[in-house]
Amino acid sequence: MAEGVLFNFAEGIIDRLASSAFREMGLIWGVKDELLNLQETVDQIKAVLLDAEQKQATHAVKLWLQSLEDVVYEADDVLDEFYAEARWRQMMPGNNQVLKQVCIFFSSSNQLAFRLKMGHKIKSIKERLNVIASRKNFHLEVSREDTPFRRVTHSFAPTETIIGRNEDKNAIKQLLFDTISEENVSIISIVGFGGLGKTALAQLLFNDLEVQTYFELKMWICVSNVFELEILVKKIIQSATNDIAKSVEIDQLQKELRKIIDRKRYLLVLDDVWNDNREKWFGLQNLLMGGGKGSKILITTRSEKVAKITDTSKPYNLRGLSEEQSWFLFKKMAFQDGKEPTSSTIKALGEEITRKCKGVPLAIRTIGRMLYTRDPETEWSAFKNNKLSTIRQEENDILPTLQLSYDVLPSHLKHCFAYCSLSPPDYKIPVENLIRLWVAQGFVKSSDPNECLEDVGYDYYKELAWRSFFQEEEKDEFGTIKSCKMHDLMNELAVKVAGEGSTIIDRNKTDFEAKRLLHVSFDFDVDSSEWKIPTSLLESNKLRTFLFLSQKEWGMPFRKSFCATIASNFKSLRMLSLNELRVTKLPKCLRKMIHLRYLDLSGNPIKRLPNWIVKLQNLETLDLNYCQFLVELPRDIKKLINLRHLILANCGILAWIPRGLGELTHLRTLNTFVLSENKSMLRDSAGLSELEKLNNLRGELEIKNLRCEQNMVSELNYDCALLKEKRHLDSLALSWMHIERENNDAGESDVIIKSMEALQPHSSLKELTLKYYMGARFASWFHSLTNIVNLTLSHCDRCQHLPPLDHLPFLKSLDLNGLRNLEHISAEDKVKDFAGDVMMMSAASPSTTFFPSLESLSLRDCPNLKGWWRNETASTSVSSFPCLSTLSIRECPNLTFMPLYPNLDQLWLGRSSWKVLPSSFVLSKLKSLKIQGVDDMPEEGIGNLTLLEKLEIEDCPNLVSLPDQGMGRLISLQELRIRYCPKLGSLPDQGMGRLISLQRLHILNCPELASLPDQGMGRLISLQDLEIWDCPKLGSLPEGMGNLKSLQLLWIWDCPNLASLPEGLRCLLSLKSLVIGRCPILKQRCQKETGEDWSKIAHIPDIELI
Repeated sequence: MAEGVLFNFAEGIIDRLASSAFREMGLIWGVKDELLNLQETVDQIKAVLLDAEQKQATHAVKLWLQSLEDVVYEADDVLDEFYAEARWRQMMPGNNQVLKQVCIFFSSSNQLAFRLKMGHKIKSIKERLNVIASRKNFHLEVSREDTPFRRVTHSFAPTETIIGRNEDKNAIKQLLFDTISEENVSIISIVGFGGLGKTALAQLLFNDLEVQTYFELKMWICVSNVFELEILVKKIIQSATNDIAKSVEIDQLQKELRKIIDRKRYLLVLDDVWNDNREKWFGLQNLLMGGGKGSKILITTRSEKVAKITDTSKPYNLRGLSEEQSWFLFKKMAFQDGKEPTSSTIKALGEEITRKCKGVPLAIRTIGRMLYTRDPETEWSAFKNNKLSTIRQEENDILPTLQLSYDVLPSHLKHCFAYCSLSPPDYKIPVENLIRLWVAQGFVKSSDPNECLEDVGYDYYKELAWRSFFQEEEKDEFGTIKSCKMHDLMNELAVKVAGEGSTIIDRNKTDFEAKRLLHVSFDFDVDSSEWKIPTSLLESNKLRTFLFLSQKEWGMPFRKSFCATIASNFKSLRMLSLNELRVTKLPKCLRKMIHLRYLDLSGNPIKRLPNWIVKLQNLETLDLNYCQFLVELPRDIKKLINLRHLILANCGILAWIPRGLGELTHLRTLNTFVLSENKSMLRDSAGLSELEKLNNLRGELEIKNLRCEQNMVSELNYDCALLKEKRHLDSLALSWMHIERENNDAGESDVIIKSMEALQPHSSLKELTLKYYMGARFASWFHSLTNIVNLTLSHCDRCQHLPPLDHLPFLKSLDLNGLRNLEHISAEDKVKDFAGDVMMMSAASPSTTFFPSLESLSLRDCPNLKGWWRNETASTSVSSFPCLSTLSIRECPNLTFMPLYPNLDQLWLGRSSWKVLPSSFVLSKLKSLKIQGVDDMPEEGIGNLTLLEKLEIEDCPNLVSLPDQGMGRLISLQELRIRYCPKLGSLPDQGMGRLISLQRLHILNCPELASLPDQGMGRLISLQDLEIWDCPKLGSLPEGMGNLKSLQLLWIWDCPNLASLPEGLRCLLSLKSLVIGRCPILKQRCQKETGEDWSKIAHIPDIELI
């Protein structure tokens, strides 16, 4: 087990025993007293566990904890078994009455057998715990989690010993000298994990001559994790006066401190601050506000939370050293006098070792100091392959320094961080999955039964991230953290503190100590038909995690014996990965795995899940993502009463959802809800009303096969309650059954709009997609979507009027696809046709800016769309998108008028009119243009795009030529792609010659292209990549190619008439790769040694003739 986490585990057992569910079941099954006795025993041991875990450096204490750990885990398994079996018996057919009537169903002998079995197991666990408690022949005390420690730092460091921090020093000096702040005293925080050099940077600043001159009074104290006001005030007074504070009472101390700093411009360094209690901070801050204008408090901390609570305007996040700086520091530490070694081999070895430190100064110092006394030729090589966690280190070296951050964590966060040792270095950790894994292992707890454990787990994650355990976070468009990484040194710390309890298994790792192993992950693609579970791993009968990290594709057919081995040897598993193993049918042996919380079956060709899976009563997460052949779920899925996440993303042919799903009120994730298309299945399948109780759903939800029928409207009762209370949903997709209808009467139209009205989402929704909606107008609730970010309306064939969208304050992406009857996007004279009040839309946001946040707009397949407004002249004054950067207009041939878009960065115009662009064609910021299916290109317009970097011309069947002068003005163009232009006969010579920034030129499938411009091609001095595909009339390449001194890749494919290569090719020394395919004449001429053109290409390193 990881260091310092047994306390958290014991606490979890006590919480379970104290829960109302366990007490009720204990009463029903006659084991109430046994459960109470077990709770008391565990509670007594838990009281001294913190002290024991802090003293486990003693061998006796360590052995005692190990024996205790074994029994505690077994106790958890017994409670799981009791819970699962008792719950299952309660749900047997005929037992849907109150709980006390459960016993009536069973024979007295069955009841007695179950009671005796569980009573015996619980009693046995209690007795073993008592024995272990009695063996404790050392003194332990009741202890708190926040054990204090003290680090000692001071203000001086020789400038020459601090490497690579001048840029950081200058940046913070600007903040120190800044006088813009309204407050007399302002706060700056330097944030980063242990060992990055925060203290060293503060010392560098403190001793800087300009800083010394600027501040009248300079003070330095090391705070550490003891943040007591009296102690801190005494330290500050002593630093300011070089004398020990004479007063002992806090009132006298605060008067003395305020007198010392009164109206003086001071600098106070608070080094190594750990306190994140805002009230405690205010207690100190209030005493420091009397300084003169420009006073600064400089804090160094490992925690962004500390920076936040101290009102730092913007923390300075310290980064690692560059490779050059790291090597300089390593030389200083590892070589005599810091001189670079003369041996290139030793230098290369030293540089490789330095890179392992990832720019962390203390790691470089630690390793450099160790290597200083070792022989580089004989000892460094072995050292290179060692992990830092395996190397003995002194108290102030890198890992002990980092471990301070771990040691001060509360027990539950220690558990969570240690579990991250299952992730290899540089692994992108999916945060949502990580939290689910923490929940599955029981690490996440809440005293509030109504609090979502995933929200608590997210808070755990943020706490660890604030303390610098995680980095490189990636967020989605809604600001939710999707993934993160751990610094390599943090990864090593996780491995160290996890100890024998966790390991990553690679393909070649077959022999390892596994008796105390609890969690394993596999960092390779497992093929069940070839790979066998290592024999040594089979000894781990306490295993709780079996996690595949990098399954990418199916191997050979799945072997059932693989599952049988897992089920028979790892009965305590909480998490099991079987993803991407080509499982077609779930083996029955898995039904015995009653402890499972998380079962990952994603990426398998399973068609149906067996009904026995509902016996896994503890199951919380069932991952079926990308089970693309899945047709149906177990009919009794409602019996999985603890299910929290039913992941059905990318299950495209799932036909229906079983009735009763709405009873799973713990459900948090339900990506897809499919209504049955087959009316004969309606009796067994779930209707929309099943969703009404699932108000804890979060993330995304897609409802498929909606029907515009009266019975659906009746089912929803038209009270809009179905989705309106689901405040945690970010994304909602509503997809109607795609039924072609020629006409519809007024009654049908009324039913259609009512069916949509009843599906009103919560106003917090951020993404909405509507597909195949058959109404002419949309529901009135659109005005309430004031937080919407992405909106997609797809294949709503009858849509004639859109709801008002231009004042939605956060709308960033709008996609209108297949609205074949839409003529105008904003029909001003038709505003009364909307059921909603337009004024309410305006009231939702005080802004009157036209689409104030819209960044991306896509209009596709809207053949009748004519313009934005029905009355263009009346709307021209507000016709500008302030933020639009990406615009795509495709298959909209009648669209001739659009609002202006002065900040456009990317434009895709496909099979639409040039008239939709501004008449002046001035798109001063446009960098990427894709043209598809147009007949010509306007000479003057193209020439105005002076910042254009990428131009794609594709699928233009009638395009004969490109504008010469216009092309010549594209002075910033770096990439030109021309594809599928069957009538294009030539490229402009002069225009091409002016493309001096062009780096990539790709010409594909232009059957009439007979030649390339000779002089023009010769002037492309920046060209690096030239590809020519499927140009059968091309007979030669221009001799001017000999001037392409930057060319690195030349690819010629399917040009059968190309007779030779230009002579100048032999001069292109930068050319690294030449590929010639399906060019028979050229292939013959380029044969090695014998071909007539071989001498022109012999210097190219990589030649491929196909």
